[in-house]
Amino acid sequence: MQTNITSVSKELESQIQEEINFKTKPIGALGSLENIALQIGLIQNTLTPQIKQPTILVFAGDHGIAKTNKVSPYPQEVTQQMVLNFLNGGAAINVFCKQNNIDLKVIDAGVNADFEDHPLLSKVKISKGTQDYSLSKAMTKEQCELALGKGRQLAREIFNGGCNVIGFGEMGIGNTSAASLLMSYFTKTPIENCVGRGTGLNDEGLNTKIKTLKEVYNFHTNDIKTPIDALIAFGGFEIVMMCGAMLEAASLKMTLLIDGFIVTSALLAANSIAPNILDYCIFCHTSGEQGHKKMLQFLNAKPLLNIGMRLGEGTGCALAFPLIEASVNFLNNMATFKSANVSEA
Repeated sequence: MQTNITSVSKELESQIQEEINFKTKPIGALGSLENIALQIGLIQNTLTPQIKQPTILVFAGDHGIAKTNKVSPYPQEVTQQMVLNFLNGGAAINVFCKQNNIDLKVIDAGVNADFEDHPLLSKVKISKGTQDYSLSKAMTKEQCELALGKGRQLAREIFNGGCNVIGFGEMGIGNTSAASLLMSYFTKTPIENCVGRGTGLNDEGLNTKIKTLKEVYNFHTNDIKTPIDALIAFGGFEIVMMCGAMLEAASLKMTLLIDGFIVTSALLAANSIAPNILDYCIFCHTSGEQGHKKMLQFLNAKPLLNIGMRLGEGTGCALAFPLIEASVNFLNNMATFKSANVSEA
């Protein structure tokens, strides 16, 4: 798959760092905010970065494995119900986006239901859910390529509308299983160290989930030669579409806000396709899913928040956003020792 993601220019790095260092504070006193200010300055290649029309895309899709009741205590219908909740403004992501003036878009990538038109909804459904990957590949090569392309198109559309900061969220019963399989493939971590309780499995349910996913992994592993093959075997349409959107957003030099476990599984695939993508990523939080911390270690990522959340929906992005906004604001608006006539150490 053709993609053109260049590493960020370091041309202004010393100048941005000097600007940060000589604000009216001890060097390093703003901690991670200083790192973010530098990163966004480098992404935008400017001493005065701006955040424009921040937008979170919540990608929704169903998974054939969910119908077996082996990986989730919730029925597949919950995906459809939660999408309606997003559209009606009743979910956590709606609350946090409204609080922080973030635009929200809901993407029907592959929900097993039909929805009426709605201003928040993008209807780009590939199919009504993936196939059961315990029996066959989750999707065809053609479906995977279409989902990647739709994701690219969505990112390009919001960029053309003036957005330069894009957050990623998801909804899909069974998608922690797909994420666990992708994590195992891309990080070479045993399945049992990737799988978590998802939407609340008890010990018996967790053991069944691990056993099922081990069998799935072994069923497909000999056929997987490329990152795209892994997405075809294990992915959900929401995960694949998200991967495409990430690749396009980075190629457009947007800042990418990375949420939790499932979103990071899409990033693992994108990173395998185009490693420079990490230059554009801010990791918003550490999920309560056990595999997420290992994913972050694999990517050498340092997330902003660790408050025990494991909700998904992009909620970690929405809650971390005020810190990201603060990073840009202090760089642009905080006085330097010289401008404030304050003596330096």
